[in-house]
Amino acid sequence: MINIKNKSSIQKMEKAGSLLAEILLKVSEILKPGISTLEIDSWIENELKKNNLISKAKGYKGYKYATCVSINDEVVHGIPDETKILADGDLVKIDVCASWNGYCADMARCYFIGDVSLEAKKLVEVTQKALDKGISKARVGNRLSDISAAIQQEIENHGYGVVRDFAGHGIGKNMHEEPEILNYGRPGKGPVLISGMTFAIEPMVTLGDYDVFIDRDGWTVKTKDKSLAAHVEDTIAITDSGPKILTRLNLNERVI
Repeated sequence: MINIKNKSSIQKMEKAGSLLAEILLKVSEILKPGISTLEIDSWIENELKKNNLISKAKGYKGYKYATCVSINDEVVHGIPDETKILADGDLVKIDVCASWNGYCADMARCYFIGDVSLEAKKLVEVTQKALDKGISKARVGNRLSDISAAIQQEIENHGYGVVRDFAGHGIGKNMHEEPEILNYGRPGKGPVLISGMTFAIEPMVTLGDYDVFIDRDGWTVKTKDKSLAAHVEDTIAITDSGPKILTRLNLNERVI
């Protein structure tokens, strides 16, 4: 069952989202060659606490960290580690879910370390555009798979791979709620979208083949062919006037 949120619940999610967005904007100031992914996690966890946000990743199925930090061919769920050091040219993905007053927001952003390749920049650009295209379909009266199909079309139009093994999800009081939101599929399928639904939409895109595997640590998802991967995510609410993005700070970021 898809939980429908009232105005108060969505306002709390929006507060969580705006605070989280500020943190993930500010974190770029510390992302330099030589910093470890564990240092990044510690910095973000401290910022979460300062803003009265509670990490929803820490403790989830035994996970020990507040964030996931994934580098280059790591798609998602990279475990922060003091031995993982950022280097010039790295493509880094940071994913954080946190709650404020009992309601969650989930978001992920890509970051470039130093001078990155043009192909990395293009991959991230397309991934972001795919997210925006998916969000634009999150409208009352559309079907759930309209979001999925829009994401897939944008990605595959550029010859990139759409990861099949992981997906977006509903969100609210819990980090993961129904429904599962695939990043591929045919339009016109699944539940009809109505006002009050809240989703975390998150394209995961590869420069090469879309096949992935989970590393020996039990968490980190990597591309099988070692190709670069990008991941972006926003939490949105469906309203009568269109999708509302809860994890972006300024109007220039909005797709609507």
